[in-house]
Amino acid sequence: MSFLEDAKNGVITKEIEAAAAVEGVAAEVIRKGVADGTIVVPCNPAHKMLKPVAIGKGLRTKVSASIGLDSKDATVAYELEKLQTALDAGTNAIMDLSVAGDMDGARRFILAASPVPVGTLPLYQTVAEASRKYGSALKMTSEQMLEVIELQAADGVDFMALHCATTLETIERAKNEGRIDPLVSYGGSHIIGWMVHHKKENPLYENYDRILEIAKKYGVTLSLADGMRPGCLADSLDGAQVQELVILGELVGRAREAGVQIMVKGPGHMPLNHIKDTMTLQKSLCKGAPYFVFGPLLTDLGVGYDHINAAIGGALSSWYGAEFLCYVTPAEHIGNPDASQVHQGVIAARIAAQAGDLAKGLPEAIQWDLAMSNARRDLNWLEQIRLAVDPRHAEYVRKTRNDGEISACAMCGKFCAMEIIAEHMNFDKHSC
Repeated sequence: MSFLEDAKNGVITKEIEAAAAVEGVAAEVIRKGVADGTIVVPCNPAHKMLKPVAIGKGLRTKVSASIGLDSKDATVAYELEKLQTALDAGTNAIMDLSVAGDMDGARRFILAASPVPVGTLPLYQTVAEASRKYGSALKMTSEQMLEVIELQAADGVDFMALHCATTLETIERAKNEGRIDPLVSYGGSHIIGWMVHHKKENPLYENYDRILEIAKKYGVTLSLADGMRPGCLADSLDGAQVQELVILGELVGRAREAGVQIMVKGPGHMPLNHIKDTMTLQKSLCKGAPYFVFGPLLTDLGVGYDHINAAIGGALSSWYGAEFLCYVTPAEHIGNPDASQVHQGVIAARIAAQAGDLAKGLPEAIQWDLAMSNARRDLNWLEQIRLAVDPRHAEYVRKTRNDGEISACAMCGKFCAMEIIAEHMNFDKHSC
């Protein structure tokens, strides 16, 4: 029996119990959500040090950070440093998007070092190996794609992003509609290039049943990616994107019938006024499957600051139903992130997640913010720093950017509003 099938049969596994304890909810809540497909718990049994994480309806919005070998000069040691940076910043999941070097070795080291779920995009490795072996990614075969999927699953990967819903029909629609940026998905562009070159249907779509067999065998959660995600605001919610979303919904149903956990990965770039419609459409067409959103980015002008751009989009997306945010770093569009930018990306996404959870009315999020409000009222600096999303940075700023006053706030000094009003209001103030 698969993890999903166990949940449907009323079985509360140790992974569900562990995830429920972290969420502060009854294990039955998680089990029921897994059973109806609105919650996933990516947990490949081969990932030995995993601390299970539940993602989905009614739970805290989760954050994923992406790392991976990106050039022949990249080292596994530095990717492990970025992994630790992301973990220290509070990421809930990691994606290994290696496209160069010892990809198998990097993945295995990351899995061995990561207590949070690890995801991959197997097509990245397939493309890199075909280019290295044959001189062109166009020479990769469908069998090689499936071999890489099974290899990564056997290694212990917890969830996989796969472009199974990008079909010849959606490609034709995108071509006829005259997109500004036809393709921006790295994996999507390679699979589409292969399809156009060979004049054949997407092998990930045609071999979907085999993919489901692999996923069920190894306990992998699928994260179906959208090859037609909009790469600029002008292309948001066009026919190709929506048509692919319809197909994604069909594949969600087939995965659940096969006993495989599944979520959907989404756009992308969109104007702010499209967020609610996009989230509603995904939830309707994809039968309530958890939505893993990349950003979204709400303007195309945030170059160098796209972590802020994505945090705004992520907060609103979470409010309207997204449950999983793929971080965006300041390096997005212009380079590969270093460790410091990984940190900034995770923190920005976590702020977005908290803002979305507050809007959803999640009790834990409300209590966290309320505790900070009380600490500020009391001018309790140690507690404020402890409660901050990024305590280390908050402590650094407190120590280096104020005039040394112990009790007063850094901005107001001896004219602190909290100090003054405490003389006239009936509440206890405890400075630290």
